[in-house]
Amino acid sequence: MIAHLQKYLARQRSRDALRIVLGAGGTRYPGWHSTDRDTLDLLVREDFAGRWTPGTREAFLAEHVWEHLPVAVARQAAVHCQEFLRPGGWLRIAVPDALNPDPAYREYARPGGSGAGADDHQAFYSHRSLSALLESAGFRVRALEYWDDAGTFHAEEWRSEDGHVVRSRRFDPRNQNGRLGYTSLIVDGIKPQL
Repeated sequence: MIAHLQKYLARQRSRDALRIVLGAGGTRYPGWHSTDRDTLDLLVREDFAGRWTPGTREAFLAEHVWEHLPVAVARQAAVHCQEFLRPGGWLRIAVPDALNPDPAYREYARPGGSGAGADDHQAFYSHRSLSALLESAGFRVRALEYWDDAGTFHAEEWRSEDGHVVRSRRFDPRNQNGRLGYTSLIVDGIKPQL
């Protein structure tokens, strides 16, 4: 009885949530509802539709999730998010950055690389390839943090309360004394206004 009630309450919290963390892995942020693959599979539209009406969520956050999706289906996951966002809503994605100029970083983060979880990485995005994927799903893209082809790091101002990314220039503890020890490619896919 108690387990049934807990499950019902968790599902109700999910239905009421306007901001959702995808693939949270235990991560919790105030004002955000955390999900994992067992509670919301990005590739299954019915998982979204069983909770929400299309066009009603404010934001989705996916920190180091999209690189675990096979390239062939990553666009479909973005399409699902876009469908359930309200106009002006956003999908914030952070992934390892394929253009990071540090060879040790690229070896650590590439699919099959030496880093924790890299054995399950399916994609290695640059700001161009991730932007193209999101644009093909109907988003307008705003790049927040990324490396360019010349090895220059770019960072736009962004608000943590709009989707906190730990593995970022500001918040990753490996970035100290002006040295970037670990950054992510971070972009917002914004659903166009009607």
